Amino acid sequence: MKRNIDNMDMEALLDVMGCRTRREIINLLREEPRFVSQISKELQIGQKAIIEHLRAMEEVGILDSFFKKIERGRPRKYYNISNDIHLSIIINRNTFKIDLIEENEELLTSEWSKLIKIEARIKRGDEKAIKELKDRIKVYESLKRKAEKILEKNPP
Repeated sequence: MKRNIDNMDMEALLDVMGCRTRREIINLLREEPRFVSQISKELQIGQKAIIEHLRAMEEVGILDSFFKKIERGRPRKYYNISNDIHLSIIINRNTFKIDLIEENEELLTSEWSKLIKIEARIKRGDEKAIKELKDRIKVYESLKRKAEKILEKNPP
């Protein structure tokens, strides 16, 4: 059940994400799709509880699921992150704002803006900016490796 981010219920999304166990499940699913017993074993939480958490996240549209045949037995149901979601919450004396952004362009624009600012700091001789840029490069390289693994596991 893949849901468009525009149709997501903000209250339900915030409610679902307020649970630490659900955030831990999402953290596992960032790496690769998993089935219930894998998640249960890794988090050391009963399968029934995991199923309830997965159901809640699937209903809100954070996760989707698919069946995959296995060598023996019936097909397994795998869960996967369905959308890229950027949730921004700003709380201060003058503002209470919650934004839900799906646009990859906005994330890329934001990231590009950060790189330009780092470059300006480097040109001014800010040595901390050099370390910050190196750290960003490590993150980008890690993301690239993960993307390549996804392609290896799912050839066109």
